[in-house]
Amino acid sequence: MKKNDKGFSLIELLIVVAIILIIAAIAIPNLLRSRMAANEASAVGSLRTINTACVTYSTTYPTVGYPASLTALGPATGATSASADLVDSVLSAGTKSGYTFAFSQNSTNTPAYGYTVAANPASRGTTGQRGFYTDQSGVIRANSTTSASSSDTPLQ
Repeated sequence: MKKNDKGFSLIELLIVVAIILIIAAIAIPNLLRSRMAANEASAVGSLRTINTACVTYSTTYPTVGYPASLTALGPATGATSASADLVDSVLSAGTKSGYTFAFSQNSTNTPAYGYTVAANPASRGTTGQRGFYTDQSGVIRANSTTSASSSDTPLQ
């Protein structure tokens, strides 16, 4: 090699690539954990939104009570008890930020007196770890191994 040649040797380039790969190996698991935490926070926020929308719905339509489904809270051209326009179209479809939401009405009576909502990761361990549960009480409960229920510990 001449002294006037400029540039990097193959060894220097390989060392730089190895350092970049080591940094990526450290950063990617942290990124995935951060994404799961963000999905869980979004699920809790969505459950709070659903609770607020259900109370608003039952106040607006007292002869109906609580809604029969998430789609009854969703958007439409004009707000009715069939589509009250209280939550966005993504949440009313039942899937948001890696979580699926299962809504059920507790009563076949009219007006309906209760509901339950379960939010579970679409892929446990990838899109989220914990399952969440809420009902007409407004208390959000979590379970880190399976679907949450009314007997699980409330969030703080």
